[in-house]
Amino acid sequence: MAHNLFKLYFSLIYSVMLKEQRQSDGDKHLTGRGRLVALDLGAKRTGVAVCDELQLSVRPLAALGGSEHRDFVTWVIALMEIYRPQALIIGLPLRLDGSDGDAARRVRGLARQLELTLNLPVLLQDERLTSVEAEETLRSRGHRTHQQRRHLIDSEAAALVLRDFIQTSS
Repeated sequence: MAHNLFKLYFSLIYSVMLKEQRQSDGDKHLTGRGRLVALDLGAKRTGVAVCDELQLSVRPLAALGGSEHRDFVTWVIALMEIYRPQALIIGLPLRLDGSDGDAARRVRGLARQLELTLNLPVLLQDERLTSVEAEETLRSRGHRTHQQRRHLIDSEAAALVLRDFIQTSS
């Protein structure tokens, strides 16, 4: 019996050490459910979406100004304070072949800055063709003109990024 307790004790210590090592190595996989906020970064506008605590429903929110706007980080901090997510998901604009271009490198850099600023996991999700899919979704909902879709498309794309993230991480 003492041998079994000894094994249990060391297996618990080992699992705690392993967990601490993963955290220090930057393992950003989320465990369980919880609210998430997603951003689809753009020069003019940044789309925003949020999901519920159970990650069952995703809804687009009003878009923010572009990621190059001087108040962008302040806006993101305010969003995090309002929704209190367990993580921030950012759409990663990979090239169609899956490689990083200039836009993807900028997003990766901004994601690192936000993670340090927010003290919150910031995870990247492939966003290839989400804007095209968002435009089709808005058209199917009756937003026929470009003027009608212009201010909705970024947040609809963020909602698609968030749905894709939830789907691939479950």
